[in-house]
Amino acid sequence: MTAANQEQLRRWRLILGAASESKLQELGTGRLLDEESRLLDEALAAIYDETTEGGGQADSGAGKARSAGLGSSSPKLAKWLGDIRSFFPPDVVSVIQADAIERKGLNQLLFEPELLAQVKPDIQMVATLMSLKGKIPERTKETARQLVKTVVDDIMRRMEQDLRRAVTGALNKRRHSPLPNLSGLDWNTTIRKNLRHYDQERKLLIPEKVYFFDRARKSKEWTIILDIDQSGSMAGSVIYASIIGSIFASMPALSTRVVAFDTEVVDLSEQCANDPVDMLFGIQLGGGTDINKSIKYCEPFVTEPKKTIFILVSDLYEGGNRTEMIRRLTEMHQAGVKVIALLALSDDGVPSYDEAVAKKLSGYGIPCFGCSPGKLPELIEGALKGIDLGALAGRVQASSHP
Repeated sequence: MTAANQEQLRRWRLILGAASESKLQELGTGRLLDEESRLLDEALAAIYDETTEGGGQADSGAGKARSAGLGSSSPKLAKWLGDIRSFFPPDVVSVIQADAIERKGLNQLLFEPELLAQVKPDIQMVATLMSLKGKIPERTKETARQLVKTVVDDIMRRMEQDLRRAVTGALNKRRHSPLPNLSGLDWNTTIRKNLRHYDQERKLLIPEKVYFFDRARKSKEWTIILDIDQSGSMAGSVIYASIIGSIFASMPALSTRVVAFDTEVVDLSEQCANDPVDMLFGIQLGGGTDINKSIKYCEPFVTEPKKTIFILVSDLYEGGNRTEMIRRLTEMHQAGVKVIALLALSDDGVPSYDEAVAKKLSGYGIPCFGCSPGKLPELIEGALKGIDLGALAGRVQASSHP
């Protein structure tokens, strides 16, 4: 038995769980798991080992699986949270935390401040907090808010600069200004006209002159309407779209409306202009879906169709009047509004959506596709510049989900 073979057995033991121990030991020599691996195995078993309803062991077909649960003990949960964060990278921790809540019903993670403070902040955890917001006890609310704020701040940090640059670049192509302003920096012109000043030795471009766009422009030059489906399946998209709405609302050149809907419509435009964390807690995930009602609500916001972008963030599963929904979107598109149906705004891969509705809308010239948040600035810039949205959507989707 070589060291490589022994390592393979160790990995299989961690994958298959305690029920496989005796069988795998027959193939190797000595202990399969060292002390560190035992701790890792216990952290996994707490969520993934099968147990009976009475807390006993369940027959997995390969022997008896160890009964390993977190129970109701806060110390056990605290230790478990520490273990998984020690053993696994952040993206895996997010998956395990979500599985802990789904498989074991560990709402204690959300209801005890000392435990919630140890949870890794991520989109999935924010979605869980939003869905349970009415049940979160008073003693945990501030901790929950801080967790949500951490995620919001991270998304803002990653996206705000690119979105501002996209909007500024699209709207300020008229002339340059001698007055320097960071948000109006014309990167393309600055780089192109200073290439001869590239320092080969230091591998640096040292610009002789920096070019800035003229910031003088018409206030509220464009209207952007985000119409967001807040059904449970759209959780990640809801969070990203709401935060992006807050970024748009902070730009003087844009008049921004943010609307969330299930069977009822909630206008979040005022909240998104203030605190995006408060706005997220104003969203209620779950419920039915009446897309048509939300579009009808948004129609009065379209005062200059050719200066309006309407983004419907929805999987298009309509519980209301589907025919009316398609008619309203089509008429909006024909009037000159740049209508986009974002089936998902997330990094989760190919979205699940109503293919029949998406096909009809696409046939009328309304692009329907999933988009990763990082590709949204390119989409918005293209829409503001008047680039064909169908072709642009194809490029954005291909690069979002290869």
